[in-house]
Amino acid sequence: MDFWNTLRLALRALARNKLRSSLTMLGIIIGVGAVIAVVSIGQGADAMIQQGIQNMGTNVVYISAGSGRPGGTRMGYGAVKTLTMDDLNAISREIPLIKEAAPGVMSRAQVVYQNQNWNTSIMGTTSNYFPIRKWIVTAGTVFSDDEVDAAANVCVIGTTVAGYLFGNDDPIGKQIRIRNLPFRVVGLLESKGQSVMGTDQDDQIFAPYTTVQRKLSGVTWIQMILASANTPEASIGAMQPITLLLRERHRIRTGDEDDFFVRTQSEMADMAAQTQLVMTLLLGSVASVSLLVGGIGIMNIMLVSVTERTREIGVRMAVGATESDVQLQFLVEAVTLSMMGGLVGIVVGVAGSAMINNLLAWPTVLSTQAIVMAALFSVGVGVFFGYYPARKAAQLDPIEALRYE
Repeated sequence: MDFWNTLRLALRALARNKLRSSLTMLGIIIGVGAVIAVVSIGQGADAMIQQGIQNMGTNVVYISAGSGRPGGTRMGYGAVKTLTMDDLNAISREIPLIKEAAPGVMSRAQVVYQNQNWNTSIMGTTSNYFPIRKWIVTAGTVFSDDEVDAAANVCVIGTTVAGYLFGNDDPIGKQIRIRNLPFRVVGLLESKGQSVMGTDQDDQIFAPYTTVQRKLSGVTWIQMILASANTPEASIGAMQPITLLLRERHRIRTGDEDDFFVRTQSEMADMAAQTQLVMTLLLGSVASVSLLVGGIGIMNIMLVSVTERTREIGVRMAVGATESDVQLQFLVEAVTLSMMGGLVGIVVGVAGSAMINNLLAWPTVLSTQAIVMAALFSVGVGVFFGYYPARKAAQLDPIEALRYE
């Protein structure tokens, strides 16, 4: 018996019980659709994270205070006071792989403009922070080096702060109050959106680091250094020289733990990608359980079909059908059920991904690889769970099958 004739007989047999066949395919449809949708959500999240890391700047190296063990207690980010502007100047001077660097001094305060107020974070830095971050000023300008040296009360604000304080008004040149100190707004930044950690990057105010140190925080140290390397490869190569330089400057003995972190953008991107991959695989594995359930449903229905068609099998064998012919017929029926369910599941998965993206505003990226793998897996389910019923049908005794009522 040729394959196409076998396929035609299989479709005719499935069409005799349309409702039963449809319900049997449902498990495969749900499984394939769920796998495609979950993988698209995972890849969309990964793309958003990678884009967020790119938005933080190019070839960036982060040096932040923390991780020391004073008194045997591990300290977190910004908890130690050993990172200073002298360290930043030494890095710029002695590490040729570093092109430029900017300090970071963090604070938080209530900000007031007329009858509007907003609680936001204050970042003290220098003017070269913005080109390192590839952050464009859409209106006004950034504060100058002279204003940094003079600890001037000037600031650059993000779009979220501008929206809460000024609405649709132009903020440039307006005076706001930060902890009852007057600050003049000199610049407005373009919107960056959420960071990889889920925080609003536009909900910030930037001022000269000297101003934040002396007038808002009352500190003499800095919490972080944002450095830009010449190339992405140079950012990785600069990690060890920076570490050795800071250990020497901070007089950290051999075997003692660093009192600072050094991270690169590439390292952060790789960590985020690995974490997202694990989550995607985990969610995909959970969704693929539906495929297993669908396969069990196919096996169950095929066993019922073998029992119902025992006499038919006997007649076919009596007129010359071989065991392989009977086995192929039932195996093709099982695979056809699975493939039809897989095709409908692909449509459901693609449509579900689009709905999630449009209705819930969650980023999704359709994966051709996931679609192909889901389709192949559905065929594999049909072969695996259809083999036993097909083999059972092929091994029926023709005489006993003809006597079956």
